[in-house]
Formats: sequence, C-alpha cells, structure tokens
Amino acid sequence: MDGHFDVSFTDRTEAPIYAGLVEEQGDVPAEVRRVAEETLREVDRALDFGTVRPPGSFR
Repeated sequence: MDGHFDVSFTDRTEAPIYAGLVEEQGDVPAEVRRVAEETLREVDRALDFGTVRPPGSFR
C-alpha cells in the first residue's frame, strides 16, 4: 500500500451514498489530495537546500 486512501470507481458504484455526495459536492478527498500534492511540490522547490554551501566554503 502506498500510504493514501484511494476509492476506485467500482467502490463508488457500490457505495451509492458516497456516489451521491460526490455528485452533489464534488470529490472532496480527491481535491484535497491534489492540493496537498501540489503544496508538497511547492515546498520542495522553496526549500531546496541543494545549492547551499557548507560554512567553511566562505573563507
């Protein structure tokens, strides 16, 4: 398992309440997952310490 909960299409069709909520409100868990992944990518770019030199290199 890769650490996140994923509801497949067959699970949704077997859960009519969930399918109805997705139809009314949108797929909130999928949207949250998308925003979280985007945020993690932005954080990775903002906190890239790959170009930071060790303190001894400034002498």
